[in-house]
Amino acid sequence: MANTEQTVAQFRDYLKQILHYEEALSLMYWDLRTGAPKKGVPLRAEAIGTLSEEVFSRNTSPQMEEYLNQLTDPAVYTTLDPVMQATVREVKKQFDRTKKIPIDRYKEYVMLTSQAESVWEDAKHTNNFALFRPYLEKIVAMNIEFAGYWGYQDNRYDTLLDQYEPGMTVKQLDKLFGDLRGDLVALVQRIVDSGIRPDVRPFLGYFPKDKQRQLALSMLEKLGYDFDAGRLDETVHPFETTINRFDVRVTTNYNERDVRTALFGVIHECGHALYEQGISTDLMGTPLCTGASMGIHESQSLFFENIIGRSREFWEAHYDELKNVFPSFHEVSLDAFYRGINDVHPSFIRVEADEVTYALHIMIRYELEKALINEELKVADVPEVWRSKMKEYLGVVPETDSQGVLQDVHWAGGSFGYFPSYALGYIYSAQFRHALAKEMPDFRERIRSGNVLDVRQWLKENIHRHGKMLTPREIVKSVTGEEIDSRYLVDYLNEKYLPLYQG
Repeated sequence: MANTEQTVAQFRDYLKQILHYEEALSLMYWDLRTGAPKKGVPLRAEAIGTLSEEVFSRNTSPQMEEYLNQLTDPAVYTTLDPVMQATVREVKKQFDRTKKIPIDRYKEYVMLTSQAESVWEDAKHTNNFALFRPYLEKIVAMNIEFAGYWGYQDNRYDTLLDQYEPGMTVKQLDKLFGDLRGDLVALVQRIVDSGIRPDVRPFLGYFPKDKQRQLALSMLEKLGYDFDAGRLDETVHPFETTINRFDVRVTTNYNERDVRTALFGVIHECGHALYEQGISTDLMGTPLCTGASMGIHESQSLFFENIIGRSREFWEAHYDELKNVFPSFHEVSLDAFYRGINDVHPSFIRVEADEVTYALHIMIRYELEKALINEELKVADVPEVWRSKMKEYLGVVPETDSQGVLQDVHWAGGSFGYFPSYALGYIYSAQFRHALAKEMPDFRERIRSGNVLDVRQWLKENIHRHGKMLTPREIVKSVTGEEIDSRYLVDYLNEKYLPLYQG
């Protein structure tokens, strides 16, 4: 036992050293996306490559292998506490995966994606897909190469998908998305056929950035965000990043011509941050101190942005404050405001899409990713196929690539397999809402009274605190008593939107 305790202590210390490198990398990435000088990007990419190489080396070192060999021995493993058992399982999975990638290829990939994100920003700003195309071609090719190292059974895309949603497969997604697509298209058609469109003109005008930031900070505080363990910054594409358990940062993009962009963007990122800030401190210093998956993570951001942030109850409690910050809304009734923030219509931009059409945006990206990774589609053809699918699914065609294929940063960062998590998050969030309503039938009244923290506490107790101790499937099962089911999302959307669009 003494030797086991010593091995565990050494293993913990070794993991902590890796986490320190990863913290430095997180800060570098955050800085790159929140205002690092353009001229400094190439050297920063080199520095990121060097540190990433060090993390890679430590994660695949003979020392790490020795720790894992000792701790996975059945006679030793059964004596470990539950947190250490889960830690060993997670580290072993990542070790086996990472060990298969040649270190020089990994470093090259990290440097490539670091540069690609900066190039993507320029390409988006200038509507120049040709500028970004060679980077994307290299990124796709390397993802295909890596999938070959990792291996797969049914579909090459499965091994990329598993990085973000452990256990999920193309076969499952095709069925889940296929069932959901028909229901969404039918609902969108009913809304379009109603001929009703809310008046969104009050949201379009001039809303100074400083006033938007004032409101954003207030919303974060009311939702329970801990500013002693985080901060709010500005970026091109909003994101949340966890430096460590007590440094969880959010960003937003201020559109001075549309007050909704930053307002709901920051509430969305707040949901991600509350998840990270709510993880049990018992998991600190381990790779379990993060979300169970990107889908579960996205369920929390969408829960706060839509189920809470776009609810009438939330604004019954907070509309007066918004009117005080932006006096032009004194002329807008709460009913008109509520309808305006829930305007449904097919649009180009995913992050600005409404609840009903949002998942259709994700399905387009999912199908393109599958085709790219399975070599059924060339990067050069992506813009045209993108436009074709937008027309088929949403009935609109982007006029520029900045409105289309260049709108998201994910591919520049190499995040293939990530996009499906957004639609899964929608499905999870509605299923969690159903479970919440059963356990806390008056949750809407609590939100109406300005008490969001009770709902936040329920989410923390049932989801957040577990971090990565549980798999996505285990979380859904423990919270709802069921497997993932898209019907709760369909029920939620019908319940909310049909009354708004029935005349």
